[in-house]
Amino acid sequence: MACQSVCVIMDEQALLGLNPNADAPYRHRAMAYFEQLKESQDGWEVCAEALAKGIYHDDHVKFFCFQVLEHQIRFRHAGLSAVQQQLIRETLMKWLQNQLMNAEPEKPFIRNKAAQVFALTFVMEYLTLWPKFFFDILTLVGLNPCGVDVYLRTLMAIDGEVVDRDILHLPDDIRRNTLIKDQMREQCIPTLVESWFQILQTYQQSHPEITCQCLEVVGAFVSWIDLNLIANDRFVNLLLSQMSVEELREEACDCLFEIINKGMDPADKIKLVESLCQVLQSAGFFNVEQEEDVDFLAKFSRLVNGMGQSLVLSWSKLSKSGNVKEAAEALQALESKVPLLLQLLVHEDDDISANIVGFCYEYLHVLKQLPQLTDQQKANLEAILLAVMKKLTYDDEYNFENEGEDEAMFVEYRKQLKMLLDRLAQVSPELLLEAVRRVFNSTMQSWQTASFMEVEVAVRLLYMLGEALPASHGAHFCGDSTKTSALQDMMRTLVSCGVSSYQHSSVSLEFFETVSRYDKFFLVEPQHIPIVLMAFLDQRGLRHSSPKVRSRVAYLFSRFIKTLHKHMNVFIEDVLTRIQDLLELAPPENGFPALLTSDDQLFMFEAAGVLIVHGESPVERKTVMMRSLLQPLMDAFNLLLSKLSQESEQETQAAIGDCLSHAVGFASRTSKAFSNKQTVKQCGCTEVYRCCLQTFLPALSVPLQRGPLRSAVRSFLHRMIICMEEEVLPFIPSASEHMLKDCEAKDLQEFIPLISQITAKFKRQVSPFLQQVFMPLVLAIFEVLGRPAEENDQTAVLEKQMLRRSYFTFIQTVAASGMNEVMANQGAENIERVVFTIIQGAVDFPDPIAQKTCFIILSKLVELWGGKDGMVGFPDFIYKHIVPACFLAPLKPTFDLSDAQTVLTLSECAVTLKTIHLKRGPEFIQFLQQEYLPSLQVAPEISQELCQVLQQPDVKVLKNYIKAFFQRAKL
Repeated sequence: MACQSVCVIMDEQALLGLNPNADAPYRHRAMAYFEQLKESQDGWEVCAEALAKGIYHDDHVKFFCFQVLEHQIRFRHAGLSAVQQQLIRETLMKWLQNQLMNAEPEKPFIRNKAAQVFALTFVMEYLTLWPKFFFDILTLVGLNPCGVDVYLRTLMAIDGEVVDRDILHLPDDIRRNTLIKDQMREQCIPTLVESWFQILQTYQQSHPEITCQCLEVVGAFVSWIDLNLIANDRFVNLLLSQMSVEELREEACDCLFEIINKGMDPADKIKLVESLCQVLQSAGFFNVEQEEDVDFLAKFSRLVNGMGQSLVLSWSKLSKSGNVKEAAEALQALESKVPLLLQLLVHEDDDISANIVGFCYEYLHVLKQLPQLTDQQKANLEAILLAVMKKLTYDDEYNFENEGEDEAMFVEYRKQLKMLLDRLAQVSPELLLEAVRRVFNSTMQSWQTASFMEVEVAVRLLYMLGEALPASHGAHFCGDSTKTSALQDMMRTLVSCGVSSYQHSSVSLEFFETVSRYDKFFLVEPQHIPIVLMAFLDQRGLRHSSPKVRSRVAYLFSRFIKTLHKHMNVFIEDVLTRIQDLLELAPPENGFPALLTSDDQLFMFEAAGVLIVHGESPVERKTVMMRSLLQPLMDAFNLLLSKLSQESEQETQAAIGDCLSHAVGFASRTSKAFSNKQTVKQCGCTEVYRCCLQTFLPALSVPLQRGPLRSAVRSFLHRMIICMEEEVLPFIPSASEHMLKDCEAKDLQEFIPLISQITAKFKRQVSPFLQQVFMPLVLAIFEVLGRPAEENDQTAVLEKQMLRRSYFTFIQTVAASGMNEVMANQGAENIERVVFTIIQGAVDFPDPIAQKTCFIILSKLVELWGGKDGMVGFPDFIYKHIVPACFLAPLKPTFDLSDAQTVLTLSECAVTLKTIHLKRGPEFIQFLQQEYLPSLQVAPEISQELCQVLQQPDVKVLKNYIKAFFQRAKL
C-alpha cells in the first residue's frame, strides 16, 4: 500500500458527521472533509487503505470511502500515476476478497456503491490496463454467494455505464462504449454467459435473490451479445424451468421478454417465438384462468405482448418483401396466439389487460390490411370488441368524488381501450355499430334496474362511436343511411327513455357529454330540445348534488346553446328566468357555498349572452334583456367598490377584489355572443355596455387590489374595442391616464397591447389621442426601465426584458399604422430620444426578438423620413447612427449566427440597409465605400463586393451575402 505517510488515520471527528442523525456542525464538517479528500492529490488513499484493510465497521464510513474513490476514478483517473491506478485495482480486489470471508455480507447500498466503483474502473481500464477484469473477478469469487452478488451488481452497473439507452452519453463516451462492447464480444462474453448458466443452475434453490439478479443481467446483456449463446436448448430450458419456481418466475418472464425483443431476421424470430410458445403451452402457462398470482400474470402478459408484436413485425417485413409463403406462416402463428390474447385482455386485473393492448392493437392493424377476413378473423374481431366493452366498465371501488392514483390509472387504461375501439372501427365499422347498438338498446330498456356501471358504459359507447367511426361519417346525421339511422335511433332512445334521471354522477356526466357530442342530432330532430334543456336546468344537471357534475354541465350547456341557438327562440325568456340565480355574483361574506364556481359562471353568462343576441326578439326586447342581465353586476360592482375603500382587513380586501374582478369578467364574457352579423349596435346593446364601462373604469384609480382590478378592466376594454367600434373611444383617454399612473413593469407591459390594438383598429380616428398619449407612455416606460434592480432578481430582469420588447412592438405598430404625424409631432428632442432607444435596442441588448423589431422600425422610419422630402436632419441621423447599428449589432460577440432567431434579426438588418439604399441611392454607396467601411478596416475589394450586392434588386441575395459577410468578419 502506497503513501503510508498520508494513510495514517482518518479525521474521526469529521466521520461522526456521516451519521444521518448527527447534528448540523458535524454534518458540515463531514461535507468539508469529503471535499478536502476529493480535491487533494493523494488524500483519497486514506479511504483506499480503510476499504482494503476493513478498518471501519460503520456502514456510513464505508460508503463515504467508496464515494471518495468513485470521484477519483470518474474525474481524475487520467491524472493518476501508474502506481496510484494499480493501488485502486488492488484496493477493489482486496475489498472483494474480504467479502468472501465475512460471515455477514455488506448492506445492499454499500454493495451497490462498490459495484458502481468496480464498473467505473472497468470502463476506464478494460481496453488498456485491465483486459483480464472479468477473469480476475471470476477467478476470485468462484461460486461464493457474496462474491457472485457483487459480480452481478457490477455487471448491471456496467450496463448502466456502457449500454443503457435511457442514459445520455457524450459522443466520445459512445465511441469508447462501442470499443468496449466489441472487445467484450471477442474476449469474454462466452465466459460470462457460461458463468451466468452456472449461477442460475447452482443457486435457483438456495439463493433465489441471486438467481433473480442473474436473470436481470441476462436480460440486460442479451440485446447486444450473440443470441445463440442464450437462445439454445440448455439455456432456454433452464429459464423455462425457473418459470415454475414461485420466487423466480417473474424475473424469468422478464428475461424471456428481453430475449424475444432482440432484433433478428423475421424467419428466425418466428422460429424462436413458436418454439418458446410450444414449451410454455405444454407446461400449462396458457391456462390463464387457473393462475392466481396476478403479479406473475402481469409479467406473463407483457411476455405474450412481446411475442405477439414480434410476430406482427415479422409478418409485416415478410409481406413487404413479397415472401408470400413465409408471410402466411407468420400470420398463422399470429392467429394461433389470439385465444391467449383474449384471455389476457379480458382478465379482471387491469394491469394484466393493459400489458396486452399493444399486441391487440397491432393485430387489428394486420386485419385492416388484409383484403378479406375469414370467419375466424371476424369472430376474433367480435371477441376483442366484447372484451373492450367489458373492460371499459368501472368497478365498484372507483371513487368518483375523490379520484386518486388508482382512478387516474383506470382513466389512462380507458384511453388505451378507446384506441382499440377506434382501430376496430377502422377494420369493421358495421360490426362496431351493430355491437354498440345491441348493448345500448338492451341496457336502456332496463336502465332502472341496471347497475350504474352498465348504464354508464352503454352511454359511453354511444359517445365513443362519434370519434371511432370513419371520418366519412363525421357528420353522423347525414350521409350513409345505415349509420345515420342507427345513431339517430340511439340518440332518440337516450333523450326519451328517462336515463338522464339515473342517480349516479358518472351516468349524469356521460348523458350530458353525449348530448353535447351529438348536438347536431337536435338540428335534425329539434322536437327533443325541450326535454334535454330541462335536464340541463334541473337537479339532473346544473343543480345536481355533485359539484363536479354541475361544473362540467355549465360548460356543456354553454356549448349546447351556442350550437342550437337558432332553435332556442321560444325558450329564451324561460331559460333566462330559470338560470337567474346562477348568474348572481356571490358576495364575499356569504357563508353559503355557491352552486357554481366563478369559472363555471363564465359559461353561464356566455350562454345567456348567446340566447339574447341570437334570439329573434325585437331590438327593444334584446336591449331590455341585456340590461336585466348586466345591471345586477353593475349594481353589485358599485356597492363592492365603495366597500373596498373602507375595508382594512387584507383578507377581506382580497375577497372583495376577486368579486369585483368576477363581475367585470362576467360582463366581458357576455360580449362573446356578438359577431359581424350580430353587432352590439344592431342588437341595441351599445348603451348597456357604455354603462358597464362607466361603472368599471373608476376601479382603475383605486389603490387597493390594483393588480387584479386593472387586469380585469383592461381585459374588458380589449373586448369592448372589438365589439363596440368607435363608441369605446371616448373612454380610452381617461382609462389610459389611470393606467399610466404609478406603473410597474408588468402594468405597462399589459397596457401596451391595448394601445396597439386601438392603433391598429382605429388608425386615423385615434391619431389626436395617440399624439397626446405617446410621450407620457414612452416616459413611463423609460422611468420603469431606468429603475435600479437587485443584481440577482431574475424576475425583475425578465419583466424589464418583456417590457422592452413590448415597447419596441408599440413603436413598430405606430410606425406601421400610416400615422406619420403621431411621432413626427412629438418635437425634435423627443423624436431623437425615442429613435436613440431603437438604435440602442438594435445594438446593445442581446435579445434577438427585440433586436429584430428594432430593425423593422428603423426600416420603416427610413422609408418614412429618409427620402428627399423626409424629415429635416434625418439623413444625417441615418449615416451617423442607423448605418453603424446595421454593422455593430452583428459584430457583437453575443450576436449568435447559429441561432435561428438571430438569423431572422440579421435578415431585418439587411432589409434596413436595402431601404437606405432605395431612399438615398448612390450617395449611400459612396458613404459606405469612402467613409464607413474603411473606418471598420474592411478591405476595399470586400467593400466593393458588398456595395455591388446592395445594388441588386433581389433582397434575398443581400440577406445571404450579409450572413456570409459577418461569418467571415467574426472568424
